[in-house]
Amino acid sequence: MGRAIAIRLAEEGADVVVNWHRDAEAAAETVRRITDRGGNAVAVRADVAVREDVARLFAAAREAFGGVDVVVGNAGHNIVGATADLDEAEFDRVIAVNVKGMFLVLRQAAATVRDGGRIIIVSSGNTRATLPATGVYAGTKAFAEQMGLALAKELGPRQITVNSVLPGLTDTEGVRPDIRANAEEVIAMTPLGRMGRPEDIADVVAFLAGDDARWVTGQRIGVSGGLA
Repeated sequence: MGRAIAIRLAEEGADVVVNWHRDAEAAAETVRRITDRGGNAVAVRADVAVREDVARLFAAAREAFGGVDVVVGNAGHNIVGATADLDEAEFDRVIAVNVKGMFLVLRQAAATVRDGGRIIIVSSGNTRATLPATGVYAGTKAFAEQMGLALAKELGPRQITVNSVLPGLTDTEGVRPDIRANAEEVIAMTPLGRMGRPEDIADVVAFLAGDDARWVTGQRIGVSGGLA
């Protein structure tokens, strides 16, 4: 999903900083796809759950391209399991990435994005249609949405818009095998009758990042084929 968003924004003329934490090869491939099409992109390694990494990420963006106009908060860690069986260490990790990480990114974005800019949070349709075994994950994503609602009001005077997109089940490499095995159940509940594609999400992010969305802020937009 992150790759699709990066490529789509580059197609719209954005210079792109691709953040990565674990997969250097995937980040390099995303940069190659952008530059091969005539765009500008660099890859920067940063763990969003570490304050110093987030500051370095934004500093690298300013150094590479002169400033920051659009921030897409797309980092996330999934956790699925019955509440009684959840592992505490895994719980701590999802909190570190989805809650602390989002807080650190949004705090830095609020201080860095230039007037008239855009902040876009990739949340989850689970905050509207919470399924069994997804309560912790949905809760962390709801935190991000609430941060976005507050930021929209705080940054409105600077003409910075803040919105969240809420994907439904989307066909990405990160979809766990057990979730994929039960995908037909979710598809059956989806009015448009299929899994989402990364490009479905990227197109909405690109809209929110552009001038056509200048009057849209403080919104939580479902991009789920009608599921949520």
